[in-house]
Amino acid sequence: MQNNTFSGLFVGHNLITLKEVDSTNTFLKDAVSKSTPLLDGTVIMAEKQFAGRGQAENLWQSEAGKNLTFSILLNPSFLNVDGQFELNKAISIALNDVLIKYIPASAFIKWPNDLYIRTKKIGGMLIENIVQGNKIKYAIIGIGLNVNQEYFPTNLKNVTSLKQELHQDYDLMGLLGEICSAVEARYLQLKGGSLKKINDEYLNLLYLKDQWASFKFDGRIQNGKIIGITDIGQLILKTENETRVFNTNEIEFLN
Repeated sequence: MQNNTFSGLFVGHNLITLKEVDSTNTFLKDAVSKSTPLLDGTVIMAEKQFAGRGQAENLWQSEAGKNLTFSILLNPSFLNVDGQFELNKAISIALNDVLIKYIPASAFIKWPNDLYIRTKKIGGMLIENIVQGNKIKYAIIGIGLNVNQEYFPTNLKNVTSLKQELHQDYDLMGLLGEICSAVEARYLQLKGGSLKKINDEYLNLLYLKDQWASFKFDGRIQNGKIIGITDIGQLILKTENETRVFNTNEIEFLN
């Protein structure tokens, strides 16, 4: 375990690197539950995660030493519980900010928490909030980004990495520093009340927005067009007959 310092105001100033851990999110949650004193913006980075988690308890599979797997601890006490998806939007845009530097015009945000290059997944995040009253006391933001991995398990479909896309290796610590700076900038934008700007940018980057595509819901494949997101983060889909609202476990993307 070692500590390093990044530039910026606070995100990444306290960086703890671990050789191996089950999940950086779990590590942070355990530390917070034990009242371990950790600075706002603390980053826990793992060279290897053997039980990394994605949305709906899916496993995040990553080759050791090739990718970024880390979690950020934030204290967004300015956010009410019903505004927690605003944080999801801000962090998603921050990650997209970094990706578009490398792959312009091809990076998108796939609802609710995936990062896409064209039609392939390059990363994802899992935000777990610890609530006190009606405020968010802690937000633990787990992020996985495929960087230098070239080959993926056959059960993983439609995935890619920076190396697959651009055919070169990238410095993981340098890239982590870029992400921390981008997250800090968007987080401060959110804290400053720029909700409309963040919402507009999020919708502009949303994968398949305003495009007819195939989805699976109600037990069958149907066509629909994403037209927006509700205030609490539900997907708004226009079908051939009506407009529907979906939670994360109620609809499957087929494109």
